[in-house]
Amino acid sequence: MTTFNIMLSSINDVKNFVNIVNKYDYEIDLTSGRYVVDAKSIMGIFSLDLSKPIKVEIHADDCAAITDELKCFVQ
Repeated sequence: MTTFNIMLSSINDVKNFVNIVNKYDYEIDLTSGRYVVDAKSIMGIFSLDLSKPIKVEIHADDCAAITDELKCFVQ
């Protein structure tokens, strides 16, 4: 499992993030405070507090490709 923090500061950031994570078969969770949502759910992401950093948990052993694509969101 790989974990890192991201910031999604606009609607376009959320749309781009969801488009990237949906290309992969990994289970990916987003955690903000005590809430955990599926990273592939745009509605789930909008239910989080986007003004604070969000923790990404990628449940895969080899996830270098997706972490490389998500570098633009890493805080």
